[in-house]
Amino acid sequence: MLLRPDKGGPVRAAITGVHGYLPEHVMTNAELSKMVDTSDQWIVERTGIRERRILKGEGLGTSHMAAEAVKGLLEKTGTHPDEIDVLVCATITPDMIIPSTANLICDAVGMRHIGSFDVQAACSGFVYGLDIASQYIETGRAKKAILVGGDKMSSMIDYQDRTTCILFGDAAAAVLLEPSENGYGLRDIELHSDGAGMQHIHQLAGGSRTNPPTAATIEKRMHYLYLNGPAVFRAATERMSGSVREIVTRNNLTLDDIKWFVPHQANKRILEAIADRVGIPHEKVMMTLQKYGNTTAATIPLCLWEYESQLKEGDKLVFAAFGGGYTWGSAYVEWAYDGAAAAKKTGKGRPVSQVPAE
Repeated sequence: MLLRPDKGGPVRAAITGVHGYLPEHVMTNAELSKMVDTSDQWIVERTGIRERRILKGEGLGTSHMAAEAVKGLLEKTGTHPDEIDVLVCATITPDMIIPSTANLICDAVGMRHIGSFDVQAACSGFVYGLDIASQYIETGRAKKAILVGGDKMSSMIDYQDRTTCILFGDAAAAVLLEPSENGYGLRDIELHSDGAGMQHIHQLAGGSRTNPPTAATIEKRMHYLYLNGPAVFRAATERMSGSVREIVTRNNLTLDDIKWFVPHQANKRILEAIADRVGIPHEKVMMTLQKYGNTTAATIPLCLWEYESQLKEGDKLVFAAFGGGYTWGSAYVEWAYDGAAAAKKTGKGRPVSQVPAE
C-alpha cells in the first residue's frame, strides 16, 4: 500500500460518489400472484418483499442499466469519462458471454482505451469487486475507478417457480473510488468461498461443463436459476454472521461504533437473523428489499444510493454479502463525504421509506 505524501499514512480507496438506476416497471406481489401460486401476504411474511423492478424493452440488458447508473454517477460527481482509469462490473447476468458487460458499459458512456472487466461472484459480486477496484487506487495504478453492480435477474428467473420468482428484481448501481483526501475510506475487507455450495444455488444448463444449450435443455427449463431455500438460508445466516464478527473484532470495533450495517438484500428474515446474532439493532440495518427485492450484485450500492442523504463523513459502515458458489465476505468502510450535500445535486439519495408495519 502506498503512503500519502502529505501525512505519511496509507493511501485509502474512498467511495466519493454513488448513483443507481431502476427500471420503470414495478412488479408487485399482486401481479406475481396472477403468474404463480402465491399471494402478497405469503411473500411479505416469508421475505419482506412487496415489489420489485423489471427491465422491459427489446434488446435491453444489464449493460443498459449499468450504463445509466454510470452516466448519472459521472454527472453527479462532475467527472469526465476520460478521467476514469478502470471500470469493474459485478454481474451474473452479462449481456452476452463475449464481450464483457464492462466493455459494453464503457462504450455506452464514452470511455475509451481503459481497462474494464467483469467479476462473477453472484450476490457477493460487489464486495469482491470492491476488493479488486480498491487495489487499483491503493497501489497508485488508478486515480479514479468505477465499480458497478448490476443484474437483470428477470432474464434467468422461472416465473413458474415461486421459490425464486418472488425474490429477484432488476437494477444497477455504481460507485466512484478515489484516493481518500481525509483518511476515510475502505479500512478492511475479507472474502471467502466454498464450491460445495454449488448444489444449492446454480444454473444447471448453458455452461461448458454440462448441458450445453439444446432444445431439450430449454424444454426442461434447465437454464433458470435453481435455489434450495432452506439450505441457502442457513448458510447465508451462519457465514455472513461469522464474517461480520471477524471484521468487527479484528478492527477493534464495538457495535456502538457501527453507524450502518449494509447487508446484501436477500431476505428480510436473513437480515434480521444476522443482525440478532451479531447484536446490531435493526434500526441500523439498511433495507431496500421491500421495494426492489434481491438485485444480486446491485443490492449494496443500491442501499448506499437510497440512504446517501443520511450518510455523514466518518460514519463507520460494515458491508456483508453472501451468494451462490458459495461466496461471501464483509468490508469495513468509513464514509468519506457529506451524503446529504451530494444527494441534493440529483434528489436521488433520499431517505428510504421503511418497511410498513405488519
